[in-house]
Amino acid sequence: MELLIQLIAGALGGTAAGGAAKNISLGPVLNAVVGLIGGGVGGQILAALLGGTAGVDPATTGAAADAVAGGGLDFGSIIASVLSGGVSGGVLTAIVGAIRRSMAK
Repeated sequence: MELLIQLIAGALGGTAAGGAAKNISLGPVLNAVVGLIGGGVGGQILAALLGGTAGVDPATTGAAADAVAGGGLDFGSIIASVLSGGVSGGVLTAIVGAIRRSMAK
């Protein structure tokens, strides 16, 4: 479920990055596709680096610990997935747009 959230957030982040910086925009469809890829890959890398339990105290007990241990989603993991996917999607879109623009010169 986290991957799906990261993919959607990445597509939105890529679209937002392309809309905010018209000089690196790849067009609406490519912005979304590149953002989707960036959100999935970047989100998974950040989850691996952060241990997949970003924002959860190791001493946590109760429902939050059960959600983390069982692979469920709590509010913190949803927010972490949205942020990591969105930022990664936007960053990859900006990088690809800048490379494409520099190659066109």
